[in-house]
Amino acid sequence: MDFSFLSNYYMFFVNGAKFTIFLAFFTVLIGVMLGVVLALMKLSNKKILNLIATAYVEFIRGTPVLVQLYIVFYGLPHIGISLPDFVAGIIALSVNSSAYVAEIIRAGIQAVDKGQMEAARSLGMPPAMSMRYIIIPQAIKNILPALGNEFIVVIKESSIASIIGIHELMYNADTVRGNIFQPFEPLIVAAIMYFLMTFTLSKIVGTFERRMKTSD
Repeated sequence: MDFSFLSNYYMFFVNGAKFTIFLAFFTVLIGVMLGVVLALMKLSNKKILNLIATAYVEFIRGTPVLVQLYIVFYGLPHIGISLPDFVAGIIALSVNSSAYVAEIIRAGIQAVDKGQMEAARSLGMPPAMSMRYIIIPQAIKNILPALGNEFIVVIKESSIASIIGIHELMYNADTVRGNIFQPFEPLIVAAIMYFLMTFTLSKIVGTFERRMKTSD
């Protein structure tokens, strides 16, 4: 195998990795915010909120992320909403991730002992405050491994955004493949860079887990 092309094309991979990290960061940020809202809607006593959140989660989890990406990028312009490719990629991936995050957070909240909420209410805390300061912090400790796994999945799934022209790592790797007429070696480099990103993230999540256990 010949990797001599890296001397001329290494910045393609570096810049692609930067785009991948940016894409994953905003996807995770928006996905978590939407996921929290959806989880609380599913746990709500109001049937309409529960129904909306359940329908959203089931539909998103039941359709491929590629289809969702095409709907956002190609479908929205038909109703007068044109988005830059990077924004469309973030929205599509965030919508997809939020459905999975919602289920993770919902399960984490339900795993917290019901006595915690009762104790908070007995101290005069309203439901929203009890959820914010008592239940959710405890739930986060339970769901951190699952959330960390979802974040790793987002980094890997971001490669699908190359289909709509976002210059992330996979798009740039394909560009290098076309330029040097070597179909295999650029993919090895891309795979190693994806591994380095996901491995680093898993170590960071592991560090947070240990610190939370220590704080207990």
